[in-house]
Amino acid sequence: MFKLLLSSFLFFTLAAAAQDRPGLFFREDWKETPPAKPVTLDHLANPNLTFTLYGPGKEGIKKSNHDKPADDPFYIWTGECVGNCAIALKHKTSYVDLRGQSKLKWRSKQAGFRGARIILKLANGTWLVSDAYDGPSLDWREREFNIQDIRWRRLDISKIIEGAWVDNPDLSRVDEIGWTDLMTGGGSIACTRVDWIEIYGKPVPRGQSSSGN
Repeated sequence: MFKLLLSSFLFFTLAAAAQDRPGLFFREDWKETPPAKPVTLDHLANPNLTFTLYGPGKEGIKKSNHDKPADDPFYIWTGECVGNCAIALKHKTSYVDLRGQSKLKWRSKQAGFRGARIILKLANGTWLVSDAYDGPSLDWREREFNIQDIRWRRLDISKIIEGAWVDNPDLSRVDEIGWTDLMTGGGSIACTRVDWIEIYGKPVPRGQSSSGN
């Protein structure tokens, strides 16, 4: 009897946790159009999004693609940034609550010593950059980040340089989400490439406060 009660308790506990798990907030997978530098809003595939380029090297952020290999994706490339650079996406009508079991997924391929790091702009204007990063790889790969596992530093968004640690930042209303490698581009042998990005979190309509934990 005890085992039956325990099994029932665990089942309903896991079911409740699964129901509370955030769904897909947005996905961006760039339009299959010719390469361009810098990338512009015309290259966005998701009509609910906009984006901003940041940093002294922002004009070098390119939407890239090659005829060969045949499966080469349409992706964002930082190899021609002449200074530190970053890109951040923004949902037009909602903030996102990235607390709890929120996640970020992307498909990327870095080269050299580059590591793609997550950047966040909070509703109060604070910028953060993650300690976690996606390092170099010889082929495209998918990576998933559990947001609650990440530690954050302040980010100087004008220079794209990390600052002091920020303990327990309020992620209940995140305004923009993107990435940077905190470095100058170095061509194909020293760069960051991101094919697509997915954010799993709870939408919070702009002008409305988040509630919960």
